[in-house]
Amino acid sequence: MSALLTVHGSQICFAVTARRGKLAPVDNANNSGIRSLSTTHNTRLLIIGAGPAGYTAAIYAARAGLKPLMVAGLQPGGQLMITTEVENYPGFAEAVQGPFLMEQMQKQAVHVGTEIIQDIITSIDLGGRPFRALGDSGDSYVADSVVIATGAQARWLGIPGEKELSGFGVSACATCDGFFFRGKTVAVVGGGNTAVEEALYLANLAKHVTVVHRRDSFRAERILQQRLFALPNVTVLWDTVVEAVLASEGQFPSARALVLRNAKTGAASELPLDGVFVAIGHDPATALFKGQVAMDAEGYIETVPGSARTNVPGVFAAGDVQDKVYRQAVTAAGTGCMAALEAEKWLAHHAEPVLT
Repeated sequence: MSALLTVHGSQICFAVTARRGKLAPVDNANNSGIRSLSTTHNTRLLIIGAGPAGYTAAIYAARAGLKPLMVAGLQPGGQLMITTEVENYPGFAEAVQGPFLMEQMQKQAVHVGTEIIQDIITSIDLGGRPFRALGDSGDSYVADSVVIATGAQARWLGIPGEKELSGFGVSACATCDGFFFRGKTVAVVGGGNTAVEEALYLANLAKHVTVVHRRDSFRAERILQQRLFALPNVTVLWDTVVEAVLASEGQFPSARALVLRNAKTGAASELPLDGVFVAIGHDPATALFKGQVAMDAEGYIETVPGSARTNVPGVFAAGDVQDKVYRQAVTAAGTGCMAALEAEKWLAHHAEPVLT
């Protein structure tokens, strides 16, 4: 496995060479061509997901001598891979690029003894030990314990300019990126608790905040609405749909305006701004575990308060997959540490391992 950090303009991309199983020789007699020869991987601790939670769990578990095996998943590095600058992760005096931060975590995990495989878990059986999972590569994974760190993804509007300007004026996290818009004009799109909380946070930093909502009332809690309406630098646009994000001209374009449409009258308009925060919710990546571990109504894995333990003995959850409140890299890393320490303790206090 190898890692590569490449720079394209002002964007940084992190790629990890994929390991997809072994190739069997060509069978000329049967003309079957090259075919994949699957492998079974046995481990005391299987970590699913390679974001801050997964990497931290791997670092602690490896240092404890558990020789963890990590399956990195579809997007190694998680949401930080689309974050251009990170200023709120402890230990860095200057802002660091999100991909660079994740590269350092990956290298640290490998350095202390983690085996990382670039594969995607497509099915898993948590019905009894050993736990068994199947990868997209055809490889099988058999483990005494599991840490689920598959994270969550922000919901996006799916409009022109949104993806292209992500990290360049378009964000889904005010706590992460609001600092860069001090004294500037921003918009928040959404009408639930997340949107109103984002707007309240940004109102302390930005010159003006416009909340754009497609309905004529918020779904957020009333006390949050009251706080928002009391702020002099907040405007709400009701019955308004965002149709596109417009970019500035120049070598490094950034968001400069939103194209809006009134849902009732159909009237179109533009809203000049410096940044836009999409706050229409998150989706935890938990479909794989549905019906096997306890989840709340939104699909987040439930853990015992103050721990990373799920309702399945030997299965732990860390990061955004079980945290719908904070959703920060540092809190994800913290729960990754908790999951590894609890897994180590759980394995030590049970009978001889199923796997040898």
